[in-house]
Amino acid sequence: MSIDHLNTTNLLANSFGELDVHFEPAERSVWVRMQPQGRPCMTPSLLDEFVRAQQTINNLARAGHEAKDPSRLAYQVLTSGTPGVFCVGGDLRYFLTLMERGDREALNAYATRCIDVMHRSVTAYNLPFTTIALVQGQALGGGFEAALASTVLIAEEGATFGFPETLFGMFPGMGALSLLTRRTSPGLARRIIAGSRTYSSRELYELGVVDFVVPDGEGERAVHDFVAERRNRETGFNALERAAAMVSPVSYREMADVVEVWVDNAMSLSARNRRLMAYLVAAQERRWEAGNPDVAAAFSPDTQGSEGWGLESRPAYPAAGYAMAGHFGS
Repeated sequence: MSIDHLNTTNLLANSFGELDVHFEPAERSVWVRMQPQGRPCMTPSLLDEFVRAQQTINNLARAGHEAKDPSRLAYQVLTSGTPGVFCVGGDLRYFLTLMERGDREALNAYATRCIDVMHRSVTAYNLPFTTIALVQGQALGGGFEAALASTVLIAEEGATFGFPETLFGMFPGMGALSLLTRRTSPGLARRIIAGSRTYSSRELYELGVVDFVVPDGEGERAVHDFVAERRNRETGFNALERAAAMVSPVSYREMADVVEVWVDNAMSLSARNRRLMAYLVAAQERRWEAGNPDVAAAFSPDTQGSEGWGLESRPAYPAAGYAMAGHFGS
């Protein structure tokens, strides 16, 4: 990874609006920081920027590897520039728009672009390369999937994770089953997804989903320490990751087949569940526009609030789902 390459890439980084791409030459890393406009979810525009950023990173890392450059790009760190939030998942409002107009092709295209991004990350561009996710807040749905699509998942103590999709009759279809199964087991992956509850970083560490838990506010330092500690043993760790990928591969074909099931699910979603999705999106947007980053609380109606339900966050979603399902009728 030459200085010329870095200069070129820094110029390219300036063209991103919803990603902050920053290179750390001394540590041979690139930091990709999400900074979406509006609600921190995976909008089509943010997804497009991910594709462009990955193309640049892949080209640089591959060129350095093929040139046997000792200063080649070797690490990618995905994190968020939004305090308290990593990513709240897919763009539910966009999903609803496509469902209402019956646009299966566009929905499939969005989901396919998602798994393209996930698969490049989880396979580390098919290079001796390490992808790291640093989670310092809420990671829900597709945001949780994005964190799982990494070689290493580092989370601060206060980070929370969850798949709330089953509350409105869907499931996370852009890699959750494949990525969780790789880290745990098929049974545990299904339980985490079907339970629709939030997990603390410490709970997921105990389950083998999160690799490192660090004190709040120390996540970035932990990433720098992690990279520094691996410096002189990198070849062994890269070989370990290559072997692990052989033992528990993440198949693109498998992910694409699951996307087909997800699209079928979305296109056949009942009117009641679509109303519930619309309510959840509106509740998230109201909280976000009011300056409250705890958008996950939109899934919990513990007390009556300004949105018609209370929005106090709880460790579990299911009770909220049952109550809201009754509210939205059949």
